[in-house]
Amino acid sequence: MATAAPIEVFYWSTPNGRKVTVMLEELGVPYSVVFVDINAREQWTPEFRALSPNHQIPAIRDPGGPDGRPITVFESGAILLYLARKFGRFYPEDDERRRVEVDEWLLWQVASFGPFLGQAHHFNLAAPEEVPYAIDRYGSIARRLYAVLDARFADRDYVAAGAFTIADIAIYPWVQRHERQRIDLADHPNVRA
Repeated sequence: MATAAPIEVFYWSTPNGRKVTVMLEELGVPYSVVFVDINAREQWTPEFRALSPNHQIPAIRDPGGPDGRPITVFESGAILLYLARKFGRFYPEDDERRRVEVDEWLLWQVASFGPFLGQAHHFNLAAPEEVPYAIDRYGSIARRLYAVLDARFADRDYVAAGAFTIADIAIYPWVQRHERQRIDLADHPNVRA
């Protein structure tokens, strides 16, 4: 039996990039990493644009797409959903109520938690000059979002559907960088746990 070609992950070491590699590690499927150096602006090449029209990492190329032909997928949330459906793991298959719960928290991460924490990262660490208003604004939003997550974890081990899902996978790499967001996890003990 021939071994399937690995899924290619177009990656840089960011929380969004890590979501995909965490998912693939949890799935235990073969993959290879193609580094896209965003500091060198490699995401702006025509070759990468063909994979990701928004010029953002991550993207994947799966040589074993749904119809047997290669498929590319961009946007971390879309990649997680694709992989979960393809391999039948980390996403409820037969319970719409649980699927909606996972979707809510996945979309909360991609629409709020990631983007606002990304702004906190930027203004705390990368802005060419200190912008106190931006640091305060995004710091305040980051603390509010962590409070939402902390409340969610008050009575459960996983963020949705009573199980480890793609919503947890999406959130985890952003929480890993809490120090860059100037978040003290001692203030959010349920998230820390």
